[in-house]
Amino acid sequence: MRPRRTLTARGTGALLAGIGCIVFANLIGAAILVHVGILLIAATAIAVLVVRLPRRSGNVSRQISTDLLTVSETSRVSVRFDLRSLRTPSALWRDILPDAVSGDAAGEFPTPNGRLGYSITGVRRGVWSIGPLMLRTVDPFGLAQREQAFGETHTITVVPEVFALTPLKVKVGAAGGTAHTSTSRLGQGADNLSPRGYVPGDSMRRIHWRATAHRGQLMVRQEEAESSPDALVILDRSAARWAKPGDEADPAFEAAVSLCASAAVHLEQEGYGVDVIDSAGNALGTLRGHEDDRESLLVALAMTTPRGEARDATALVGGTPPGPLVYITGSLEEDDADALRTAAAAAGMLFATALGDGAAAAAGRRGWRVAELGDDVAAAWDDALPDQIGVGDVPR
Repeated sequence: MRPRRTLTARGTGALLAGIGCIVFANLIGAAILVHVGILLIAATAIAVLVVRLPRRSGNVSRQISTDLLTVSETSRVSVRFDLRSLRTPSALWRDILPDAVSGDAAGEFPTPNGRLGYSITGVRRGVWSIGPLMLRTVDPFGLAQREQAFGETHTITVVPEVFALTPLKVKVGAAGGTAHTSTSRLGQGADNLSPRGYVPGDSMRRIHWRATAHRGQLMVRQEEAESSPDALVILDRSAARWAKPGDEADPAFEAAVSLCASAAVHLEQEGYGVDVIDSAGNALGTLRGHEDDRESLLVALAMTTPRGEARDATALVGGTPPGPLVYITGSLEEDDADALRTAAAAAGMLFATALGDGAAAAAGRRGWRVAELGDDVAAAWDDALPDQIGVGDVPR
């Protein structure tokens, strides 16, 4: 952020005119031009003193209506500004915004209630800073200006947009077949919890007093054991797949990240336990029905960039194949598609932002449902959505 010059264009012109008058007065012997030149220079100097001498300090606090701002989402920023000065100047304020958000963060100061407000819209995901607050004062003649920064910056996280996706026709579980959720209750009680023996380190607040009295030893509550079908979402962020590796914005990669978030959230809403990893096997998030899980995943995806190399999908999946397997990648050629395995997943869905000649057919032979990912994330999901998955292989 470049600081503004003390002299405005008008002030610079007045100073140059004053100097020019004195120079020409000596050349042509016109005494009146000396007086005019001195007057212009003096007026400019006084204007600089008017804006520079007052001592001003202030406190700035910001509140944003949403903790996490989604791309294309609009949020309200409220700024509280307390200025301490000999007099309250008439000025213009502006809050410094990064390119990742858009908004009209400027206005006239002072405000009637000491509060400033404006709306911002997420443009690009990432972690960014808003601020500091800039106050620009100008002398009454518009010759000099002063711009001061007040307060600290405020960090804002812009997360990828999550789209509504079409549900799967049939829910599939691990290793194929129709999924089911089972609950194993080892004990009874109003809390639907199972008691177990006390272990040093257990919280005293978890002691099950009824079971303790019945068994004659300390017992603590243990949550019931539940099993749910698993899904796996893999984001291939290896640098070789993307045209702009690194921190530079790439619309194709942004669409891939948005699909990754949308697919994970969608599968969780359908009852799956979802693991999200990158192509190197690094965990990006786990969704198990908690709101904090979703926020953690979106924050991790907000900071994800193309880099590194990819591992084989079979090695990423491990020993237990998931039900749905969503693999999201960038540019995919036929040889790479032929080497990409579904790792025995019940439903393999492959998305590529660019498909080379024969890549879709090669991936299809490996058992993938293939779709090319463009700007419309929901349409790409519909293209890869199996019509009937797991119908003929129901576990007994």
